[in-house]
Amino acid sequence: MSTRPHGREIVPPPTRDRIPFLISFPSLIAGAIAALYYSAAGLALAHYDARAHLVVARRIIDSLTPGWQQVGAVWLPLPHLLNMVPVQIDWLYRTGASAIAISVVSMAAAIWSMSDVLRRTTGSAAGAIAAAVLLLLNPNVLYLQSTPMTEPLLFATIMLSIAFAARWLDDVEPSPKAAGSALAAACLTRYEGWPVAAAIVGVTVVVLIRRGTPIVMALRAGARLAVYPVIAIVLFLVNSRWTVGSWFVSSGFFVAENVEAAGHPLVAWDQLREGLYRLSGTALVWSGYAGVVLIAITCVRSRSRAHAALLLAPIAAAALPLSAYVQGHPFRIRYDVPLVAACAALAGAAIGLLWTRVQPVAAAVVVSIALIQAHPLDRNAPLIVESQRDAANRKGREAVTAYLVQHRDRQTIMMSMGSLGHYMHDLSAHGFAIHDFLHEGNGDIWNFAITDAKAVVGWIAIEEKAEGGDALHLEAKRHPAFLDGFIRVAEGGGVALYRRSD
Repeated sequence: MSTRPHGREIVPPPTRDRIPFLISFPSLIAGAIAALYYSAAGLALAHYDARAHLVVARRIIDSLTPGWQQVGAVWLPLPHLLNMVPVQIDWLYRTGASAIAISVVSMAAAIWSMSDVLRRTTGSAAGAIAAAVLLLLNPNVLYLQSTPMTEPLLFATIMLSIAFAARWLDDVEPSPKAAGSALAAACLTRYEGWPVAAAIVGVTVVVLIRRGTPIVMALRAGARLAVYPVIAIVLFLVNSRWTVGSWFVSSGFFVAENVEAAGHPLVAWDQLREGLYRLSGTALVWSGYAGVVLIAITCVRSRSRAHAALLLAPIAAAALPLSAYVQGHPFRIRYDVPLVAACAALAGAAIGLLWTRVQPVAAAVVVSIALIQAHPLDRNAPLIVESQRDAANRKGREAVTAYLVQHRDRQTIMMSMGSLGHYMHDLSAHGFAIHDFLHEGNGDIWNFAITDAKAVVGWIAIEEKAEGGDALHLEAKRHPAFLDGFIRVAEGGGVALYRRSD
C-alpha cells in the first residue's frame, strides 16, 4: 500500500470502478441541456471559427474539387473527419448540431477519464466529483462544449490518454495501444496536443524509473508509447506537404499585432496568466497550484502512486499560446481554456490527496468559491464576449448578402476560405453550397483565377479589414489589374463584393 503525503494509506479503487461513470453520466445530461440553452440564445455559432469548422468539414465532399486535399493543412483534421458525413445534411450543417453533439460527448468522455485517473491515483471520490464540477460548470468551458469548436475533443483525447497511460502503468492495460491511440487523436485535434503528448510520454518514462524499472527498459516503453503520436504528426506533415506544398504552415494566418508580447516571453507569460485568472478566478488556479505541490510530494514518497504525475502533463498546453504571443499573435482568451481543464484536474488531485475527513469540506469550499467567481451560464463570461467579436461585421455583411441573393446567377463566387469561411456558412441559410465558391482549397483553379479571375468566376468577395485584409485584398493591392473586368457592387462588415462587368 502507498501513503499520502502525511502518511495516511490510500485505498486503491476496484478495477471496475463505477464512480467515474456515475460522474460522467450527469455531466452528459448537463452538457446537452447547456447546448440547447446556448443554441436557443443564438450563441452556439457566434464564434466565426465555429462556423468555419463546419465549412471545412463539409467541403471535403461538397466542393468544386472534393477529396482528401480539402481537409486542409492549417487546422488539424480529426474534428472535421468526424463531422464530414453528418454535415452533408443541410440542417446539421446550418445548425451545427452534429458538431455540437461531438463536443458534448467529448466533454463527458473527458470527465469520465479525468475521474477515472483521479480515483486510480488518489482513491478519492470527493476529488473526482469536485474536478468534474470545476471543469464542466466553468461558464467558459460549458459554453465551449455547446459549440462546434474543437477544444472539447482535445480535452477528451488528452484525459483519455492520461487515464489509459495510468492503467497501463498499473498493468490493467496489457499494452500502450489505448493510451497511444488517444495521444495520436489528441495530436490530430489541436496543436496543444503536441506538447501535451510529449509531456505524457516523458512523465511515463519518469514514473517507470521511479518505480524501479531499469532506465533502458523505461525508455523503450516510452518509445512504444511515443510511436503513436509521432506517426500521427508525420502523416499530418506529409498531407500538408501534399496539399499546400509546405511541410508545416507556420505563418500567413495572423497579423503580428501583439507588439507588447512580441519577442518578450515574460510579457507573454503575464498575458497567459491574466487570461487564466479571468476565465476561472483565483480559487481554481490556486487549487491547481496546491495540486502540483501535493502531487510532487506524493511522487517522492510513494512509488506506487508516482503515476499521479501524469496529471501535470496538461500544463504543457501553455507552450502553444506562449510561443504564439512571443511571435506577436493577437491575444485570445480562448487559448487559456485548456489550462482551465488542467487546473480542474490538479484541484481534484489536491483535494484527493488531503486527509480523508477533510476532503468533502475542501471540495465544498473550493467548488463554492470557484462557482461564485465564475458562475455557470454567465452570458458575460470572457469567452462568450470574445466569441461575439464578429457580431457587428456579421450584421454589416447583410448588405452584401442581400445583393448576392437578389442577383444570384449561379456564377462561381471567388472567396478566401482562410478569411471568410464563416461567411460561407452564413450564406448557406440562403441556399449557397460550398461548391458555389472558389477558394484556396481548389488548388490550380484558384491559382489560375488569381492570374485571370474574369475567365473563371462571376463574382469576387474580398475581406478588406480583418487581419489586414485577406489574400485577395493583398493581391488587388499588389496587382490592380486583378480586378479588371469587375465592378464593385456592394460592401459591408469589412467585405467588398465585385461582379463581373459583362
